[in-house]
Amino acid sequence: MHITEEQLKLITETASQTASQEAIKAWQKQELKKEKEKHDRRLRNMKLLLRNYRTFVKHCKDVEADIKGLKSKLDLDDLDTDEFKIQSIMRSKERTLAMVDYINQALKVYKVMCEESEDTEDQRRYQVIYGMYISKEKQTAKKLASGHSVHERTIYKDIDNACKTLSVLMFGVDAIKFK
Repeated sequence: MHITEEQLKLITETASQTASQEAIKAWQKQELKKEKEKHDRRLRNMKLLLRNYRTFVKHCKDVEADIKGLKSKLDLDDLDTDEFKIQSIMRSKERTLAMVDYINQALKVYKVMCEESEDTEDQRRYQVIYGMYISKEKQTAKKLASGHSVHERTIYKDIDNACKTLSVLMFGVDAIKFK
């Protein structure tokens, strides 16, 4: 069997088109996966911030005094330690304070959104977030479910839905998953 030059050209073009199409599909699939991971990471970050909220608040109570103390020690050159370590600690404390302020602002907006909503689920979602993560006394999902006369699984769904909204308030358009 002998292949003509024209047949060889046709086979080559078809093979390259098929390979190109497959490469494009693979690239699109990879980009979609990256976008999904980015969205999932934002949602996980929101849950992580909420889980650690009480700790951040406790940490921030004395942060301003700590920062002033560290700055004065740097100014006096009173320490024998590395200046970069002190500056790093100061930056970390300042970032934590800024993040707590930012979370508080997002929570205030979310509270208003939920209170103004006529949907009782929205109102319950804020109460669930508040009880689980914000209030001084932490409540369990079981206790919240009992108090709202819903199943415990509903409480976790409320947390997921609230975190989606809070993610948008915290991270802006990056938190939105486009389909």
